This record gives sequence, structure tokens and C-alpha cells, in this order.
Amino acid sequence: MYKVFVNERPLILTNNKEAIEGGFLHYSEAIEFKGLVAQFLEDERNSMHVYHSDLRYVWSHFKTSFKVEKAAGGLVYNDKEQLLFIHRFGKWDLPKGHIEKGEGKKEAAIREVEEECGISELEIVNKLPTTYHMFERNGKMILKITYWYQMFSNDKSTLIPQTEEGIEAVCFKTKEEQIDALKNSYENIVLLVKSSRNLN
Repeated sequence: MYKVFVNERPLILTNNKEAIEGGFLHYSEAIEFKGLVAQFLEDERNSMHVYHSDLRYVWSHFKTSFKVEKAAGGLVYNDKEQLLFIHRFGKWDLPKGHIEKGEGKKEAAIREVEEECGISELEIVNKLPTTYHMFERNGKMILKITYWYQMFSNDKSTLIPQTEEGIEAVCFKTKEEQIDALKNSYENIVLLVKSSRNLN
């Protein structure tokens, strides 16, 4: 299953009819994904499902319908089991950024966390689920694919937000503070953090 967030609502591509709640669209090559996403943006449904028995096939067609940008980032914990957050554009988010040409995913994830938060001594612990969301730029929809890694850092130095990237604050949050921060975050970030720490 691929869950792509479009304006904070999931567009779900799946090969499992049993997991679908409500209606779904059966995929055929007659479906034009640009038009489907445009329709989803205009209507008020909470989610949209597209079913096909060959999930790799439908995902390949979906990706080729849009410009794809790839990013990498980290869920960084310290020795107090606190999680590193950034505050940008009025929401709590996780550090992440564009993968540069010739750069590996893990390398990009570490570099972006270091740059956005002014932190060092980062160690990758686990690979986490990839997230997908779409946004509009110059009248065109962009598919953003972000690769995530759980990290650990014992760096005790002062965190420094990368203000030129619009980051207003950087801080570690306790489990209770995380729950509060996720009330003002993005749906894919909420799902990622909750799945990694079993937050309710």
C-alpha cells in the first residue's frame, strides 16, 4: 500500500480490497492521475482509494504522472529518549531535506539534520517507513518522497535552527510534549512518529 497525502488527506494505492473502508476506484490505464488528484483536491471526501492487483504497476504509473522530488530526514533521539523537532511555517516538523545529485539517502539524511538543527554526533539506528505527500508549485503538482531514519545523538551543545530555511526553533521534546506538538504538525509526520514510538 502507498499512502500519499494530498492537502493532509490520504490518496491510497492498494492491492488489498479487504483493507479498504468505503468506496474505491479500480485502476485501469484509462485513469489519468493528474485529473484524479485535481478532483481529489476539489472534493470534500476524507480519503480516496485506487485498487489494482499489481501494486508495483500502478505505483509506477502514478509516479510517472508527476514530477518527483526526493528527500531524506531523521527522527533523532537523545539519551533521555526525547525527540528532535523543528518549528517551521507555523507547524512542528522533523528535520529533512533534498537529496543532492550523487548523494546517498543516509548521507543526505545526516547532512540535512546537521544543517537544519546544528547538531552533530548523529548515528543511524534504524530505517523507518518512507512517506509521500504532494504539493503545488507554479501550478503543477509535485510528488515528494521522503526517506526516514531513526537516529541517536549524544550532542549536548546548543541547537542552532537554520533560519535561512525558515526554521524558527529547534528543540528536543519529551513523550508528553511530542503528543502536544503533533496536534500542530503534518499527517505523515504524525503517523511516522506514532508508529515509531507507539504514541496515542
